[in-house]
Amino acid sequence: MKVLVAVKRLVDYSVKVRVKADHSGVDLAGVKMSLNPFDEIAVEEAVRLKEKGSATEIVVVTIGDKSCQDSLRTALALGADRAIHIETSLETQPLGVAQALKALVERESPELVILGKQAIDDDCNQTGQMLSALLGWPQGTFISKLTVKNKEIEVIREVDGGLETLQMPLPAVLTTDLRLNEPRYATLPNIMKAKQKPLEILTAEALGVDLSPHLKTLSVSEPPGRKAGIKVETVDQLIDKLRNEAKVI
Repeated sequence: MKVLVAVKRLVDYSVKVRVKADHSGVDLAGVKMSLNPFDEIAVEEAVRLKEKGSATEIVVVTIGDKSCQDSLRTALALGADRAIHIETSLETQPLGVAQALKALVERESPELVILGKQAIDDDCNQTGQMLSALLGWPQGTFISKLTVKNKEIEVIREVDGGLETLQMPLPAVLTTDLRLNEPRYATLPNIMKAKQKPLEILTAEALGVDLSPHLKTLSVSEPPGRKAGIKVETVDQLIDKLRNEAKVI
């Protein structure tokens, strides 16, 4: 079984982002970049499937400029077999990414596609669902457990009411939740080996896909600072403030 894993390079989760002075976006100058945490979980799950003998090949893909190859090399060091970079200087948005992944799926013919449930920079949580719809494949989103049974898979997904168990045939599209696994660290020998693994560079045009953004960002601003809290002496004072100031009761 071939597994395709999509990853994204973005600002590291530990960095406090800064908005540009002209409010056109986030300032990325000198900022630490890393692999999207949910995508790390997707790579780890694919590697575990290969270690169990359920997967035969792991192909990792990303879309973006040349700097995104760092994320591909990280995924290769974690255990992926080869990488594909769809190179573009355009801003990537969920629909365009899903269309590019669809074209790549038709080219690579994987039996399973795994993505992080969302990217922590835009939190759109749309690409996996869009890809499933475009392919006409079954989908399992927000999965916290995956079991492969011959040509079928069973997933446990996290929903508002608790846990939901789904069974579906392959091929399928899955998106990962935080509790699916704990990603491993890339060892130095594997980091060195990753430099020798194949990395193919494609263009959106070669796949017959238009990545032009459909949405335009008008302005980006930081959220307002939180006001300092206050202490009240009695329950009556608390109720009064909730009713007359906060307007919540």
